[in-house]
Amino acid sequence: MKMIGLIGGMSWESSAEYYRIINQGVRDRRGPTASARCLLWSFDFSEIERLQHGSDWPALTERMIDAAQRLEAGGAEILLICTNTMHRMADAVQAAISVPVLHIADPTAERIKKAGLRRIGLLGTAFTMEQDFYKGRLADRHGLDVIVPDEVDRATVHCIIYDELVAGIVTPASRAAYRDVISRLVARGVEAVILGCTEIMLLIRPEDSMVPLFDTTMLHARAAVDWALADSEA
Repeated sequence: MKMIGLIGGMSWESSAEYYRIINQGVRDRRGPTASARCLLWSFDFSEIERLQHGSDWPALTERMIDAAQRLEAGGAEILLICTNTMHRMADAVQAAISVPVLHIADPTAERIKKAGLRRIGLLGTAFTMEQDFYKGRLADRHGLDVIVPDEVDRATVHCIIYDELVAGIVTPASRAAYRDVISRLVARGVEAVILGCTEIMLLIRPEDSMVPLFDTTMLHARAAVDWALADSEA
């Protein structure tokens, strides 16, 4: 089994889900006492959040590269950035290390294409929904037509993530707000919706949407298990 490196703590609520999903996946495939070989670098998210909202992306890139290099030095053979937003610097991280970075958008897009879908709604932080680093990869590498909510709905989605979900707060009112956002995306013709923030899976379930949901946390973590076990199961 290969060693998985996780850059987490952004927030730890979703990092805990990564750890659970990866270890459950290994146990399901290797037996009841099996667990994953993994290393976790966990940030203090209060520092990360401050730099994000201050648009200090160079400082954030430095921190991400440092974390990646520490994990590689510790023996990680593949790297997962356990957040969609911080894939903004995924290319810079990849250039600074010799082990592969498993980009969160790729297993998500592959599953969407396998389902025969193309016009996709995207929920996430404002950074993910509004900047091109994520939407561009989905479009350019995978041929997906990505639709984001309007400005008011983007603000709602973003605020619930940072004010509630990263702190583990899940409320019926916020679930209803997200359901309304999804309904408006469906009215614009989307065939499915990407849960493009790793905390959204804490709030939204398949029954909250009239179209399929693609949970990036689950798909990313399961792809890591596939990679870690590939040689041992060949």
